[in-house]
Amino acid sequence: MLIGGWGQYPLVEAKVSSPLTGDDLQRTIKTKDDKPYIARGLGRSYGDSSLSSTIISTRYLNRFHSFNEKTGVLTCDAGVSLDEVLDTFVCRGWFPTVTPGTRFVTVGGAIASDVHGKNHHTVGAFCDHVLSFRILIANGDILNCSPSENRDLFLATCGGMGLTGLITDATIKLLKVESSFIEETTCKARNLKECLELFDAHNSAPYSVAWIDCLKQGEDLGRSLLMLGKHSGQGGYDDLKKIALSIPFNLPEVCLNKLTVGAFNALYYGRIRKQTQERHVHYGPYFYPLDGIGNWTRLYGAKGFVQYQFVIPKEAGLDGMTRVLDKIAKSGAGSFLSVLKVFGKGNDNLLSFPFEGYTLALDFKVSAQTFELLDQLDAIVLDYGGRVYLTKDARMSDQVFKAGYPQWEVFQSVREKYGAIGTFASLQSRRFGLDAGR
Repeated sequence: MLIGGWGQYPLVEAKVSSPLTGDDLQRTIKTKDDKPYIARGLGRSYGDSSLSSTIISTRYLNRFHSFNEKTGVLTCDAGVSLDEVLDTFVCRGWFPTVTPGTRFVTVGGAIASDVHGKNHHTVGAFCDHVLSFRILIANGDILNCSPSENRDLFLATCGGMGLTGLITDATIKLLKVESSFIEETTCKARNLKECLELFDAHNSAPYSVAWIDCLKQGEDLGRSLLMLGKHSGQGGYDDLKKIALSIPFNLPEVCLNKLTVGAFNALYYGRIRKQTQERHVHYGPYFYPLDGIGNWTRLYGAKGFVQYQFVIPKEAGLDGMTRVLDKIAKSGAGSFLSVLKVFGKGNDNLLSFPFEGYTLALDFKVSAQTFELLDQLDAIVLDYGGRVYLTKDARMSDQVFKAGYPQWEVFQSVREKYGAIGTFASLQSRRFGLDAGR
């Protein structure tokens, strides 16, 4: 079948296997001859990291095993989604300690990407709250992994993009909350410098994220809205409202251009009338604004889009981000979504993305001009000692990958130790030169 990542670029023909149980999964690995293969959850990685000639879907491996009401420790299958976690446990007073910008990601996928959220500066990444997991390796054995047991495999699998084996189940720690609501404070920033100053001034806020108008230049370059959040003790445990709007078809490419993005940016920035505005809001609109729009990727047209996310060190934040935003603004390439966050200290995982600094995520429709621009942005990012997020990537070169992830050779040695090379591979890993073939 023809299948793609969330950005619908690239698309590939693949065989998809969907085991119903952990035993089925184990038999699949032991009997399949059409190697290599890669695990795929809900397909929310943007590029080609979950694409291969053979894909093993975890969609039916979604059972809860145990939950401790006193500690918030949950054990579940790797195919359980954060949406299912939210639906089941928020009403009981528990919330994912770390969540990305979509609830439609599996626990296994969250580990493979070591996803981060709006609170990395305070609690770290997803795998910092993974107590253990079990993983099916190339010879068909299932190993227990934790920060102390099979530690090398744990560090390679957390953020390892599914290239070490197939996670079967995991034990994670949830966060205690008193309601389904967030106390949100939105601060207007006239430019990038003011935005970064606001991040520093509010570095104790549990959650923080900024929307950036990436088309503005000059004194307005980087004008933004910083949205701070904390869990509220008021409002009770209301259910999350599901999709209210859906895009029925791919829009013509001409619909998304500098003028339309500029108009949207002006309206979005102008909706906040005061310098500081507060509201009491359900967690859904704060954490998952785009999840309320079904098939929102169709806004980018039939060719799809690429998301580009990078991180640069904190001390280089103003200078580096200014160069990036200036390059984008002058190119006229409108990014419909431009999100800036601050990271705290990173962890020991070999390919995890976050380290202490600033991260910016941008969406661009697929075109030759986009790829040329992103090559230029890669050079700027590397100039400042930064790197590009693997989960969002669809086109980075092997040189850029290896420069940004200096522990890649250690990662490869762990893969070799557990027989993963030749058994688990993706289009992305082949592009990076980690696996042979195309």
